[in-house]
Amino acid sequence: MACPRCGQRKAKRNCPALSTAICTVCCATERLVTIDCPDDCPHLVSARSFPAASTRRQQQADVDVLLPSIRELTERQYQLFFLFQNVIAQAQPEGLMRVTDRDVAEASASVAKALETAAKGVIYEEWPAAPIARRMAEGFKDVLIQVRQQGIALYDREVAITLRAVEMGARTTAEAVAGGDTAYLDLMTRLLQVNRAKAPASGKAAGFPIITP
Repeated sequence: MACPRCGQRKAKRNCPALSTAICTVCCATERLVTIDCPDDCPHLVSARSFPAASTRRQQQADVDVLLPSIRELTERQYQLFFLFQNVIAQAQPEGLMRVTDRDVAEASASVAKALETAAKGVIYEEWPAAPIARRMAEGFKDVLIQVRQQGIALYDREVAITLRAVEMGARTTAEAVAGGDTAYLDLMTRLLQVNRAKAPASGKAAGFPIITP
């Protein structure tokens, strides 16, 4: 029987989330990304306990590439960084268009610049030209509103620094890896998948703590 996910490889692995068998490749690549795996799935448990050596090497390589853009962030800024990554991951383009690293860079740069000028007492906003980048920028601002509504004080300067880190990663990742115009997006997708895979059974994702004052 062919795998119902790819339609190419043989379906050898039972998937409790889909109530059908899928191929090993789709199981490994779509696990916790497009497939909502239950915590007791034996394949998920095995992957959490014994990640392949190639997977560990890829994880370390991704961290090494990302490190220059985030090494100066504080703990709060690091938390913000990953909150912004969730916004990026949820961005949906219109029609046949696709999200690229340039969209991420322009969205983060536009909001960062607005916050930097606001910190100086100047009101300035210039939205990105691309619709997907504009929606992403709006998503960043919505996250800030939600955090501040919880009574958490976020200073414009610290948020701007975090967004500049996002911008730096989006602009420079392609120089470090052969990933084309989605190198940063692909790298962050892998890291987000790792964080979800390491999440405890309670469902609270590792690496995504709640921002505290």
